[in-house]
Amino acid sequence: MQTSDTLELLVRKDQIATTALRTSPLGPLAEGSVRVGIDSFALTSNNITYAAMGDAMQYWQFYPVADAGDGIAWGRVPVWGFGLVQASRHPDLAVGERLYGYFPMSSAVDLVPAKVATGSFMDASPHRAALHRVYNQYVRCAADPFYTADTEDIQALLRPLFTTSWLIDDFLADNDFFGASANGARPVLLLSSASSKTAYGTAFALAQRVGVEVVGLTSPGNVAFCESLGCYHRVLTYDQLDAIAPDAPAIYIDFAGNAPLRKAIHTHCTGLRYSCSIGATHVSEMGGAKDTPGPKAILFFAPAQIKKRSDEWGPQVLGQRLVQSWQEFIATVAKPDHPWLRVMHHDGPEAVQAAYQQVLGGRGDPRVGHVLSLSA
Repeated sequence: MQTSDTLELLVRKDQIATTALRTSPLGPLAEGSVRVGIDSFALTSNNITYAAMGDAMQYWQFYPVADAGDGIAWGRVPVWGFGLVQASRHPDLAVGERLYGYFPMSSAVDLVPAKVATGSFMDASPHRAALHRVYNQYVRCAADPFYTADTEDIQALLRPLFTTSWLIDDFLADNDFFGASANGARPVLLLSSASSKTAYGTAFALAQRVGVEVVGLTSPGNVAFCESLGCYHRVLTYDQLDAIAPDAPAIYIDFAGNAPLRKAIHTHCTGLRYSCSIGATHVSEMGGAKDTPGPKAILFFAPAQIKKRSDEWGPQVLGQRLVQSWQEFIATVAKPDHPWLRVMHHDGPEAVQAAYQQVLGGRGDPRVGHVLSLSA
């Protein structure tokens, strides 16, 4: 059934702990467009990074919010999830088709399909024209090699994160670990926020390589969880940096965005060859790099590595390699006797709002993955 309104969770751009629920009109469906009812979406620390870096990385621009007249700059945090075409004025997309992609935290959204192919299409909404195509692509589930109906929750939670993880691993290897593996040396790869899903996906990929040491850095309460995964050679708490040989050739892969921690690692690890900034799970500790010794922290932008590999290998080969690695990863994550992930559903607007605060605060069991729906 077509809906003319959408219920959305808004986040204040300059104070991302402040949220509001609002119903907004979608208006008549334009010619060539589709209206998608958003059934479910994942909420992880990755989405908190989207909010924290919303202006710097243009995440707020994907789903701009109309001025509410209250003097507050509101934004909609993009999320990854599944939806169903509720209404269509596009000849190649039928009502009832299932889609996977980058949606707002809303109950419905209008898209403008372009470059429609068997397996996907692009959203050609004018305001998204200058934004990166990776986020503008929507997958048609019926022709998606990743898709199985019984793993939708895991796909929503881990697919975009593991794609980033796989690309980080590929990027570092593609650059010969920035000299950290020169002359047969065994580089020490330090991953902060080691209990986060993107971090342990990266550790899983890196651990397949010979001649590297993957070290997870985490809070004391998450040590046991990280050790139980088996993808870290060592797990240390943030105050155990002395256990790392200062002159060891090292790379810092920063998922925390914690400025004091970054400075401590850069100061202690005199053999640091590269510092890779990924996310911001420690939102309250974000900051600049003033007086931080060693190499400059470089922000990793996954779409750039996707484009590089797509140009070099071709999109089909890139897709095949990603699917194979994904299947190996979820086979490990979803082992019945030792699952890495337990899904928790949050249905209804108030439950979604509460889950956002929980994930923002970094509270809860790292083994839990949150899947949300604004429909009660």
